[in-house]
Amino acid sequence: MKPRATLLAALATAAIVASACSSSATTAPAASAAAPSAAMSSISATSFDATFGAMAQLKDVYAAGKGMVGVILPDATTSARYTEYDLPYLKQAFTAAGYAASDFKIDNASGTATTELALAQADITAGAKVLLVDPLDSTTGNQIQAAAAAAGVTMISYDRATFQGTNTYYVSFDNVQVGELIGKGFMQCVTDWGVTSPKVFTVDGGQDTDPNAIDFAKGYNDAVWGQKVAQVAAGATNSAGMTLVGEQLAPGWDNAKGGAIFQQAYTANPSINATIEANDGLAGAVVTALKAAGVPAKKIPTTGQDASLQGMEYVLQGWQCGSVYKPIYLEAQAAVALASFLRAGQTPPTALLNGTTTDPKNSATTEPAVLLTPYWVNAANMEATVIKDNAIKASDLCAAVGADVCTAAGIK
Repeated sequence: MKPRATLLAALATAAIVASACSSSATTAPAASAAAPSAAMSSISATSFDATFGAMAQLKDVYAAGKGMVGVILPDATTSARYTEYDLPYLKQAFTAAGYAASDFKIDNASGTATTELALAQADITAGAKVLLVDPLDSTTGNQIQAAAAAAGVTMISYDRATFQGTNTYYVSFDNVQVGELIGKGFMQCVTDWGVTSPKVFTVDGGQDTDPNAIDFAKGYNDAVWGQKVAQVAAGATNSAGMTLVGEQLAPGWDNAKGGAIFQQAYTANPSINATIEANDGLAGAVVTALKAAGVPAKKIPTTGQDASLQGMEYVLQGWQCGSVYKPIYLEAQAAVALASFLRAGQTPPTALLNGTTTDPKNSATTEPAVLLTPYWVNAANMEATVIKDNAIKASDLCAAVGADVCTAAGIK
């Protein structure tokens, strides 16, 4: 996904162009009988921007459909994004596409799998035509997909993939590319911070529950170690003189557990002087441990994704190298656009449904997907990205880090 031209210009040196993956084996849904009009076919994965202007093109598609779109977000704890960004952006996208309030419903599972499944079943009973679900974990996603399929309801996995059934779609950012950005940002940061003989420890995301976490790790392990795998064995080295002390996953993306894992590793291996984390929450847990150990800023790199407020604070303060920015307003619009075509029984335009995603545990299983482009954000381009997009309010950021720090980074 390409945001506005000004954003692309600012990110030209940081962006990795997403590439669609393909496979001969696929779980792609069968094409619907009704095809979109020529005008509607102009909607693509690059149509969306911060104005939400492209959504007006979907009003005829909305009018042609019937039934509710049920949206279920996972929680409000693993990331603040679901309440602060996804919820309002999804509402804005539905409204801009012409939806009446009665034709969409957005709930949050509050971190409980049984609640998420119950919400999905309630939406199905209420006549939902499409379910747009960010599953808490793969088991819950599979249960919801099975219930939807049994009722003839189409499912879109939002942000986290569900690899089951024959009527499931995916909307997200290219997850391997997210990991590649983390890895390349880490490599550059090690150089910029002057870390010598890097001894690296990696805190993975919840690979036990989230297939996306496996793809993130494949990306950064490829970028750093030249191994496109979920986990690299301790002792691995690379041409930059780095050595991997260890790599462990934080079960269920639990930040506290991730912090404890790092603390134990750092206590046992005080030579650790560079770290990789799968998101800002885990980076924050590691930073807390480093501060408690008396480590000063710009000594031991950390990484992340989500471009959270705390993550951006740590970037400006010299605790975190950068973060992968995934403009959620783009993801929300893409999801509502795809849901609108499916609700109307129309075949989504190929320019919108621009790729496939592959089950990291079974390469024979793929599903059609809208894949958007992620970006690496650091102090140099923060103003032109997350601040310009209002993903982070400059007033909140500068209140936390100080006006002088913001001024030095060109943030106004």
